[in-house]
Amino acid sequence: MKSITELDCQYRPKWHYSAERNWLNDPNGLVYSNGTYHLFYQHNPHGAEWGNMSWGHATSTDLQHWEEQPVAIPCDDQEAIFSGSAVVDVQNTSGFGLGGVPPLVAIYTSAYSLTSPLAGRQAQSLAYSTDDGATWTKYAGNPVLDRASADFRDPKVFWHDGDAGSYWVMVAVEALNHEVVLYKSADLLSWEYLSTFGPANATGGVWECPDLFELPVDGDASNTRWVMVVNLSPGGIAGGSGGQYFIGTFDGVTFRSETTVTEGPQTDDSPMADYGWLDWGRDYYAAVSFSNVPDGRRLMIGWMNNWQYAAATPSDGWRSAMSLVREIKLVSRGGRPVLVQAAVDPFDNNGTELFALDQQPMAEGVTWLPAEACGDVLRIDAEFEPGAASRVGLVLRAGSGASGAPANGSGERTVLAYDCLTAELSLDRTESGNVGFHEAFPSVERVAVPLENGRLRLRIFLDRCSVEVFAQDGLATITDLVFPARSASAVGLLAEGDGGTLMSLAVVG
Repeated sequence: MKSITELDCQYRPKWHYSAERNWLNDPNGLVYSNGTYHLFYQHNPHGAEWGNMSWGHATSTDLQHWEEQPVAIPCDDQEAIFSGSAVVDVQNTSGFGLGGVPPLVAIYTSAYSLTSPLAGRQAQSLAYSTDDGATWTKYAGNPVLDRASADFRDPKVFWHDGDAGSYWVMVAVEALNHEVVLYKSADLLSWEYLSTFGPANATGGVWECPDLFELPVDGDASNTRWVMVVNLSPGGIAGGSGGQYFIGTFDGVTFRSETTVTEGPQTDDSPMADYGWLDWGRDYYAAVSFSNVPDGRRLMIGWMNNWQYAAATPSDGWRSAMSLVREIKLVSRGGRPVLVQAAVDPFDNNGTELFALDQQPMAEGVTWLPAEACGDVLRIDAEFEPGAASRVGLVLRAGSGASGAPANGSGERTVLAYDCLTAELSLDRTESGNVGFHEAFPSVERVAVPLENGRLRLRIFLDRCSVEVFAQDGLATITDLVFPARSASAVGLLAEGDGGTLMSLAVVG
């Protein structure tokens, strides 16, 4: 199979995974086994629109270079294969292993078709692999968990050792009820109900793709919290799809949130900005974490799109990509744990510094960087001290103005700016190129970002159809798709008002 980075078209990303052909959405079955990371995902093997849901498959040894594999679990005339997870069944509790080799077990949602005896239901099923993920067999006893529900889906399964015992835990959703339901099992085959979490915080759309995992706070293994992730669509903070999270405790039976702001259904005056959001952009959805990662790292990836316009985004026989993989941690801020994210950086081993600037005052307007600092695939590290300026930031993926060079008043551009009055970071893609394919696409995303010692730190990843922004070392992130012209590659420094200082800038490509 070809490495996806060997395939070229205008919007195909270099460092974000996309299928060679056809439709892609939610990441599924994320698991590490024998030196290989497995990324499964919702996939239509037969077209560039949603349908025929099956599990696509890609593998990587470094989370940067991905190789597409054959379809892992295909749909059939009885069921579509919806989202789920995968585990290494180390103790062979399922009995699927052979010759002392632990099996990989996928736990997925069977969305039963009209030809099935279970027509209209969504229930949880298993498939297993005894050749380290190369081929998969559906369990003959499927489904293994059926609530006779039409909207019971997206199981995330993990092994739990605690005071309540040692067993597999499943978190899944009753999507329309805004509930995460928890079950336990000794063998992945028979499941017993534990508890229900929700509704809570954002309930403006269906709940999907939950996750639950434990993290140390500030790296201290004696002080941990559990993180419950719940994606929803619509109802995200930036409009349409989004992912929220709760921080709390889990005793093996019940998850108790310490960060719930709104109990029960969301109302018109619910404080959306006070909820925990994985990302404040429009295009980070269905994010879930890998199982069995070495050294206990918690690695997460999301679908880089939004259900509002996903079917309309530009396509050249393929549609949609994944985000960069992110490492998730908890750190203390203001006496409480908060979530921070850092991208697994493809430029660490594959990049070269193209341009750098040291501390200097910022001139009002846009100061365009030289040609060597421009491009469509870049990492930009910038630190600002806004001072008395009203706004500071960067102009990204800018096109040529009427004179043939980037200019303030003409040409496409994506603007990342910090407003010193509101203390908000915004990403404006209203003039980012092709924005007319759907009315919901032109947008401005905003997130509150307090300065630290008067400074703002940004790490920005540009790829051919996306911008991922990590502010203040990952305390806030914004992920947006953009579809600029190939020639739109200019980068500029932005300042409104005098008094701003650029502390440092580095462009890596």
